[in-house]
Amino acid sequence: MKTHKVALIPGDGIGPEVIAEGIKVLDAVAAYDGGFSLEFTEFPWGCEHYLRTGEMMPADGIDTLSHFDAIFLGAVGYPGVPDHVSLRDLLLRIRHDFDEYVNVRPVRLLRGAPCPIKGVSQADVDMTFIRENSEGEYAGNGAWLYRGTSREVVIQDGVFSRYGTERVMRYAFELARSKHQSLTSISKGNALNYSMVFWDQIFDELSQEYADVETHSYLVDAASMLMVRDPARFQVVVASNLFGDILTDLGAAIAGGMGLAAGANLNPERVFPSMFEPVHGSAPDIAGRGIANPLATVWSASQLLDHLGHPQWGARLIDAIERLLVEAKTLTPDLGGTASTQRVGDAVVRLLAND
Repeated sequence: MKTHKVALIPGDGIGPEVIAEGIKVLDAVAAYDGGFSLEFTEFPWGCEHYLRTGEMMPADGIDTLSHFDAIFLGAVGYPGVPDHVSLRDLLLRIRHDFDEYVNVRPVRLLRGAPCPIKGVSQADVDMTFIRENSEGEYAGNGAWLYRGTSREVVIQDGVFSRYGTERVMRYAFELARSKHQSLTSISKGNALNYSMVFWDQIFDELSQEYADVETHSYLVDAASMLMVRDPARFQVVVASNLFGDILTDLGAAIAGGMGLAAGANLNPERVFPSMFEPVHGSAPDIAGRGIANPLATVWSASQLLDHLGHPQWGARLIDAIERLLVEAKTLTPDLGGTASTQRVGDAVVRLLAND
């Protein structure tokens, strides 16, 4: 029997609550399948760890995580710890040090999910965002000069290398080709005269190599409008770190809310472990109340199963989420229901058992 070793970082706020349901579902999947097992090891890293020790994760944390097949993350961030510390010293550090340069965020309107746009069908909202995840606007380079004086100046550098830009675009082109879908590049080349002109140039170059893939390119502001007015025009989308981050939150709002937003941070070459997470954040205002929506975590578990070589179970988890949404009997308050986090997790397990 194949054993997959998975590192758990429940993290902050509602993270531990939703991760507990993700583990419940994954354990059920392994039990129903019978051909593989999942070995979880939990690490209590995050903001509470920071307040106790002064660090979001131990100095040897990356080395510790490197021995796992995958990482399952709950959430990062909590009042009392600056966001730029909590994010950069845990989530972004893992993404960077493990070269998880592809961030995959599905923006898909599932059956039964609410959509705030009138007249939009399920088929109209079916996008896969490929976000560059290792450099760009989140590279963390810059300077803070003359701090605290009238001459104070801050510089935040966006770092775009040919190597980094080309490899994420090539991943997106290959995905679009395999899915027989169009590929849209998001840019801002009219205003960002170095980074985004460079981005557009590389996209144009690769478009010649992938002549069989239909391509489009939109400025990020126009794309924001079109995602609301005409979401069906977007299929596979490739974007820089910042633009991908912002547009996928807009996508989540279109496709049922942040409680249904999942993300995979991939090292496609599998030299390092990849990381899977719901992207709704730690939601400290509802932490501990047992009402957090765990379905984004279940969707992330689906991505994890795909990555570990069990796509049939990944698809069955998505089907279970859809059936739960259609039933509309066991949903958390954000989706108009009254169920607890735990009850929703139990309901997913029940649906898997009845397949």
